[in-house]
Amino acid sequence: MAGYRTDLGRARGLGSAKHGVGHWISERVTSAALVPLAIWAVYSGLVLSAGGYADAVRWTHSPLNAVLLILLIGVGVWHMQVGMRVIVEDYVSGSLNRAVLLILNLFICVLAGGIGIFSVLKVALTSQGA
Repeated sequence: MAGYRTDLGRARGLGSAKHGVGHWISERVTSAALVPLAIWAVYSGLVLSAGGYADAVRWTHSPLNAVLLILLIGVGVWHMQVGMRVIVEDYVSGSLNRAVLLILNLFICVLAGGIGIFSVLKVALTSQGA
């Protein structure tokens, strides 16, 4: 008997999955945070392009620049992970394919963020003579 029900009849009463709003808010908050960070990064890149490697290392030794760079990497990777998660959930069919892609998305984002943050910390915390 359930096979004769319409799509609306099958969907009625099921309700939402209760996690879409959190993803939506996360996307908007990370987007808002990335705007000033990206403006700062473009400005800093333009300023640094006039100098050499030693100037870039000296620039990274500044605590403010190092923290802002780490924030840019962390928020950017988080925004990328949430955005790709929504794309995979909406457009990939098949539970196994979706699960594999979601796990792969998470691992790649954590790896990229970890490598980026480690690189900034390594440059920022090493002595200027080394």
